[in-house]
Formats: sequence, structure tokens, C-alpha cells
Amino acid sequence: MDLTNLYNNQILYFMKKLLLLTFISCYSLSVFSQSETNDLIYRRSSLYTLMVSDENEGHAEVIQNSFINYPLPEKFNSHIVKGRIIPKTIDNTLSKKEVNSLQKQAITDFLSTNDIAKSMIAKWFNRSEKGGFNMELISERGYYNASDLDVKIANQTERGNAMIADAGEELINNTFVVINNFKYTNKEEVAKKTNSILAAVSSAAAEAGNKDVSLIANTTSEGVDVLGKGYVIKTDSYLYKLVWNEEIASIFYNDLWNEDADLDPERVKAFDETDIFSLEYIGMESAWADLQSTKYTKQTDEELIATATIKASDAVIAKLQRTYEVFRTKTPLLSGDPIAAKIGLKEGVEKGDKYGVLEQIINKEGKTEYKQIGIIRAEKDLIWDNRFMATEETETELEYTTFKGSKNKYYPGMLIKQIN
Repeated sequence: MDLTNLYNNQILYFMKKLLLLTFISCYSLSVFSQSETNDLIYRRSSLYTLMVSDENEGHAEVIQNSFINYPLPEKFNSHIVKGRIIPKTIDNTLSKKEVNSLQKQAITDFLSTNDIAKSMIAKWFNRSEKGGFNMELISERGYYNASDLDVKIANQTERGNAMIADAGEELINNTFVVINNFKYTNKEEVAKKTNSILAAVSSAAAEAGNKDVSLIANTTSEGVDVLGKGYVIKTDSYLYKLVWNEEIASIFYNDLWNEDADLDPERVKAFDETDIFSLEYIGMESAWADLQSTKYTKQTDEELIATATIKASDAVIAKLQRTYEVFRTKTPLLSGDPIAAKIGLKEGVEKGDKYGVLEQIINKEGKTEYKQIGIIRAEKDLIWDNRFMATEETETELEYTTFKGSKNKYYPGMLIKQIN
């Protein structure tokens, strides 16, 4: 074989290889795209988050801006209706028990006084400036046929009524409000006073309200300079749920429903003056974020505080979901082999956590039901670290969490929900 033929054969070989690699890449992208689609198409719970802000506290503006500008977790639909700030009115010199009790009452009063529940209902039904409602948002978030959700039709058909009830139960009834009350402590200031890292971290954590500190630290001056830098940010978070039931739904559709095309001024006034909508207090949890790694020593105070604020916010939502079953969200499986989902440490996944695998069905009445067809468990070393800035802090190649469970039983798009 001469050199020319050899050269041409090599070119042909590499072209074939290139075509094969291109095909594989396209196929992989197609599969990934399908997985992403499955990851998106399901009914999420809706969330509105606020924070208590004390303008007299140091770095209040940084904490506030970090909280407001950080997007809500992807597993929730954003249901923000008004501002995100609640002015602080509680004296911190009181005991912790007194502060928590008074803060909860102050938050409840704020939500009631500002008609937050009514505003959330108005958002759900896309209320116009004139006072008319429509089903566009519910149709969009619930993947319903918009015409089937038309109330005039629904009042005349069994199918329409079933879908209206389904939308209320699946969407409106899974609407939540979380209010964060942040407190920060500068570890470096404590460390300089004590010249002890362990004392600094323990004191900072104690001041922030954390009792479960177990850290081994160098007590030399060099250790103070390095590990003692940073902040402990703690948040006490209060969880509320929008109340929506058959009685409220009946009053809304029969007495308050309005449409811009045929506006009834009396119904507009009735909605403005009604007090049937409310938020139910579910409970509270606390979480904290501690930044002490040497990787943060070059960051500014503002950057440290911003990062800690975001991490504390994510951590407390995970704790609220672990504690209160009503707040737990469903997550679609990314694949069935391996059994994987796009949740991880950010959502509080721990080794051995059990998740029920749910298959969505439509019953004879036309309403959505979820049938559990199996249980899977999070694998020890295959939990995705998707926490804020995790890729900068640790070296991880995981892009999802893998679970143990029956093979060839589950497929992408099935939903999972934590059961322990």
C-alpha cells in the first residue's frame, strides 16, 4: 500500500470515528434532554419566602440583599406576592423562649394584617386590576387543558368539577410561606478575644443558637488567623400553609368568582372585603451555616455573609421538610437504571433515607392520585453535593443522587417522596 492510500485510509478511519462520536454525543444529549424534560414536567408545591430584618443590626443590608436575590429552590414554584421583608419588632434581650413566642405572633399578625393569604389566592387566579379572575396560572402549573378549567363549564360538567377540585388539592392546597429570622456572629472577633479557635467557634455557634458543635481546631495564633475567620449565620424559620378546602372553594366559585368580560362590581367588593382566606401555622425549625475554611480567607466580609445566608436558607428548608411531612415535595426520577434523582445534600438527603416511588394515575372521577409502587434508599457514597458553592469547596463529579431499589421497575418521570 503506497503512502497516499495509507493516508486516505487513515482519514476515512478518523472520519468514521468522528461520525460515531458525534452520534453518541447527540444520543447522549437527547437522553439528557429527555431527562431534563421529565425533571420539569410535574406539579410542584408553591412557595413564598420572607425574612425578618433588623436594620440596626450589622450587615443587615448584605443579609437582606443576599436573601432577596437568591432564587427559590427549583423544586418549588415561586409564589411571591408582595415584599420580602418583615420589620423586626422583638427585643433580642428577652429569653430565647420569649423571643420565639413573640416572633411567631408578630409574624402571624403581619401576615394577617397585610392580607397575604388573600393576595396568594388572587395570584393563583390571576386577578386583574379590574377584579376579574381566570385559570391561566393554574392551567400552566398543573398541566391542565385551560378550557376544561373554565369555571362556567366546570359548573355544568362532572369532568370540569373534578378538574377544578383536583387543581385545588394538587396546587392551591400545597402553597406555603416560610419566614426566616437571621442572626449572624463574627467568629474572628470572638477568636481574637479568646485566642482559641475551639472557643471561638463554640461561642459563635452558641450565640447563634447552635448546641451541637463538634469541631477539632488548632489553638495557636496561626490557627486563629486562618480557621477563626468567617461567620456563623443562624436562621429560625417559621412555616405556614395556605388554607384551601371544599368549603372555601365553594364560597370562592359561587360568591366571589368574577370575569373581566362580565364584571360584577358586587363580587369585586365581596372579594376585597372577605376574610375567609388564611394561613395555617405548621411549625418552626432552625439551621445554621458556618464558614471557616481557608478557602474563604480571601473573600470579603460581604461575600462571606452572603454565602452563609444562602446556605442557612437552603438548610432550613431541608430541615422543615424532614420535620413536617405536609411540606415534603415530590421529585421526578432522572433514570431507572441507575435509580437516580436530581436531589442531594441541599435537600437534606442522608445515607439510608427512604423514598416512596409514586406512580401518578387519574381515577374514575378525573382526579389525580399517587400510588406507591416501591421504596428506594439513598446510597451512602453516592449522594450529590448540590449545596451552594459546593463545586468550589469540594471536588465532586456527582450530578445526581443514586438510590438502592428494585431494578427494571422504575422509569424516568416517576415521582419520589421522602417517607422517613
